[in-house]
Amino acid sequence: MECKKTAPIGVFDSGVGGLTVVREMIRQLPEENIVYFGDTARVPYGSKSQKTIIRFSEQIIRFLKTKQVKAIVIACNTASALALDAVRDEFDVPVMGVVIPGARAAVEATLNQKVGVVGTEATVQSGMYTKIIHEMNPQIQVIEKACPLFVPLVEEGFKEHVVTQEVIEYYLESLRDTDIDAMILGCTHYPLLRSRIKRYLGDKIQIVNPAYETAMDLKAVLEKQQMAHDGVSGRKSQYEFYVSDAAEKFRRFANTVMPFDVPETNVVNIEGY
Repeated sequence: MECKKTAPIGVFDSGVGGLTVVREMIRQLPEENIVYFGDTARVPYGSKSQKTIIRFSEQIIRFLKTKQVKAIVIACNTASALALDAVRDEFDVPVMGVVIPGARAAVEATLNQKVGVVGTEATVQSGMYTKIIHEMNPQIQVIEKACPLFVPLVEEGFKEHVVTQEVIEYYLESLRDTDIDAMILGCTHYPLLRSRIKRYLGDKIQIVNPAYETAMDLKAVLEKQQMAHDGVSGRKSQYEFYVSDAAEKFRRFANTVMPFDVPETNVVNIEGY
């Protein structure tokens, strides 16, 4: 069991957004080693079919398993929605996504049973947040809103730009005028805009960040299965980063998200898995 405890956790996403999940994992699980894969050659997943996203996810999990990972986090809302059930049945390590933890936190947060969800076109069209929230509590009214421009604004480094404020107002004005009292950031890029979104929506709407909720769920799973890293004094956790393309661009962006300088990022031919 000891080698299982020191084994890394595998995390993957269609690109860079999943780094917000890794950032939360480092905060909540500082002892754990992490291997991250960003599918930068095939991003975005939002416009792909379910069959394709399952195939991509299977390839990435096969790659991560070569790193002897003890658990896998799908740090991508689209893949969590469309591939989680398929890969869970196929692989012999615990696999978790970001949707269920986020949905559960919103169900717990809302007082008036009205919840908003912002996400990519694919996530919103899949209706998965509404479906999962209704499985937990059918009484809750869910309003989903696609905000496709948030991702490119974050990736191009426009977080603090005035144009981002205008886009936030453009997308969220209709939600601000509803009675929702909780809102899920249903895309892993969106926590990077959290403070600006919160400022615009005001205090009456609680913002749910699935990245944080996922890290806490992972912590519980590792402890329950006695796989949590015990930590050794003076030992630094190991973080490895892999991508399917554009390693240097990924590393530059990662350095704006992570609390440390991201080491060398390696390119993997993911189609070979």
